Amino acid sequence: MELARELTDFLAAVEQRLSGMLVDGNAGPGVKGDTLMEAARHLCVGTGGKRARPMLVRLFGGAVGVPPERLVDVAVAAEFIHSASLLHDDVVDAGMFRRGRPTVNARWGNIVAVMSGDLILSTGLYHLAQLDSRLTLSALSVVSEMTRAAIAEVEARGDLDLPLNRLRFIAEGKTGSLFGWCGHAAATLANRPEAVERFDGFGRHLGVAFQIADDIRDILGTDVGKPRYADVHSRTPSMPILLAVAKDESLRRKLKDAWAFSTITPDRTKEIGAAIEATGAVEASMARMNAEIEAALDKLGHFAQDPAGAELVSWARKLSAGIAEQVQGRAA
Repeated sequence: MELARELTDFLAAVEQRLSGMLVDGNAGPGVKGDTLMEAARHLCVGTGGKRARPMLVRLFGGAVGVPPERLVDVAVAAEFIHSASLLHDDVVDAGMFRRGRPTVNARWGNIVAVMSGDLILSTGLYHLAQLDSRLTLSALSVVSEMTRAAIAEVEARGDLDLPLNRLRFIAEGKTGSLFGWCGHAAATLANRPEAVERFDGFGRHLGVAFQIADDIRDILGTDVGKPRYADVHSRTPSMPILLAVAKDESLRRKLKDAWAFSTITPDRTKEIGAAIEATGAVEASMARMNAEIEAALDKLGHFAQDPAGAELVSWARKLSAGIAEQVQGRAA
């Protein structure tokens, strides 16, 4: 109970710092407001985001004895890096809604979305540099990895022959690298080199599991605010899609034909989505997700015995249990 209370207090402090950093301080005299900061607040403040990365920072830090007040800026930087990637992703994907609200690019246009993402990213890195230059260097490496993964995802659109190890590379780069950095940064602050490698590995495996979970939710239609079979409609080769077409050659031909057209009708999308489910690809994807979770827990090692580490274990287990419940609910 005490750890839960401490987590709540920590996330509240992160929320307050986020809000305080996204102000119109540079708008200038006589200017109505800073459009970039307004756009940044639209995405970052009070939008119901999970704050998974700040929570990871706090738990990793707790496992190596870093005081919570030293972790707030690290958590904010992690959230800013994540938010910048979302702003850029929405431009690339022409996304219109996120977290049930219009995206920044839908409301202000692509230029504001890209520039706002750059502003958020530079703000986070600047404040991080004031805390510890080592964290800035490792964060820059993660941003580079995330960028390479994002372009790899774009290049993979429509590719039904995408190797599964390439799909994993994309998932680790887009999500796992920043999850891992949350632990890397906390362990660096504690000057615990053995924890740096363990926490980074845990976060990377868990991030891949999170991406597979998202792929599964897309097929099940349980991703709130996202239409079912969106990956089919957007020609995104997800884990269930690749496993399904590897098992059913007729489905591969059918999906390849559908992706050859500029648009896919809702009925056609639904038909193909149902065929993917029928191959057992959801269950096969879930097995791969669970393998990543077990690999993450193995990386954690003796840190799993600490209360904060035990909470990391519980969080990973809840991901698996939640997806299993959704799969069972579909079958009921």
